[in-house]
Amino acid sequence: MADKNGYEWGTGRRKCSVARVRIKKGSGKILVNERDYSSYFPSLRLRKLVEGPLKHVNLAGEYDVFASIRGGGMTGQAGALIMGLGRAIAKLAPECRPALSTEGYLSRDSRMVERKKPGKPGARRSFQFSKR
Repeated sequence: MADKNGYEWGTGRRKCSVARVRIKKGSGKILVNERDYSSYFPSLRLRKLVEGPLKHVNLAGEYDVFASIRGGGMTGQAGALIMGLGRAIAKLAPECRPALSTEGYLSRDSRMVERKKPGKPGARRSFQFSKR
């Protein structure tokens, strides 16, 4: 159910990134933190991923997407945006939910950076072993 301005909301998370996504009927523009997504995500791979949910349910070019993303890096932010967009589309068009779910646009990717362990220089890396 859309809010009073006609927006449907979705929240996505990935690694340390959180995306708040609004979609509304429009011309198909995608704005991330008030910038065009093609300038925000320099990598072609990430831009293709961001377009994925809308293209998968044949809604590309019909809805405007406005996203506010905080935290993390480029890959985490793109993943959070994809999940938020998928959730917003699922609210907007419930008949698209099974298609989005099978493609993985609605599920949280739980992989996080492993913590550094005491006595080691990183999470798993050890210091060089010397026999003699």
